[in-house]
Amino acid sequence: MRLGVVVLLAVVLGAPLHARADNVDTLIGQLRDGGDRERLAAAINLVKLGDVKAILPLAKVVLERNESSEDVRQVAAQGLGSLVKSATSSTIRSLVIKNLTDAAQNDSSAAVKSAANASIGALGGSAPATNTNTQAASSGSVKAVYVNVGPMSSKATKGDSKRIMAMMHSTAESSLKSTSYAIAWPGGAPSATQLASKQTAGFYVDGTLNDLDVNTSGGGATISCKVNMLLAEFPSKSMFGFLNGKASVQGGASQKDVDDAAQDCVQAVVENLITKQIIPTIRTKTGISP
Repeated sequence: MRLGVVVLLAVVLGAPLHARADNVDTLIGQLRDGGDRERLAAAINLVKLGDVKAILPLAKVVLERNESSEDVRQVAAQGLGSLVKSATSSTIRSLVIKNLTDAAQNDSSAAVKSAANASIGALGGSAPATNTNTQAASSGSVKAVYVNVGPMSSKATKGDSKRIMAMMHSTAESSLKSTSYAIAWPGGAPSATQLASKQTAGFYVDGTLNDLDVNTSGGGATISCKVNMLLAEFPSKSMFGFLNGKASVQGGASQKDVDDAAQDCVQAVVENLITKQIIPTIRTKTGISP
């Protein structure tokens, strides 16, 4: 690191996001009216909070094939399987299963179909779709791992977003290069058929810088950052892991020092998420040492 001391504060795979129950109405509004990234964050938070008020809004989202992004529909479809409980009214349960069935049959995304089928199974409907990576690993047919690294994104209002996103991508790739897992494929990203022919399990990794905060005091500055990353199957991009981490860096107060510290902060979180959470998770799912 170029500047100061980096303090990693929290990196947890699948841990609840820090949203309070009194935010449910706000999150439902964000799910309805926000942009793709805002809607994705709202859907994830609503599922984590587990409030029954989120069931009908999420059930509506799974049918919004022209209005909602694939990721938002997938999270909504996955979340409904856990939000609907035995105490949920039969009317609402029936509506949810009806919408999930429609998504499982008609959505253009394989990831959404898989999530919908899984939730239908959890609610007592038809059997869930098979997780091909897990099935192949359990049968001993997986010999290798391929990881596709996404473009990364930034919601932060401070810092050079393009520079930070490029750094996040390169940091993820460099962290994965230290393993035996492939991050490149001859001719471009492989199809499911190509992966199967090479007995290779495919995974997808992407991330978002959610916040970058700068506090100056005297001749120094403290830069804090928050990063989310997702882990999914590839090429279906069926998400099964959502990670969040944050860090702080102390450095100088000049603009150059602040910019460098911001890079260090984000890089530290991405490296930690990849090496401490994502790589061990892939190893657990496939049995293949990194």
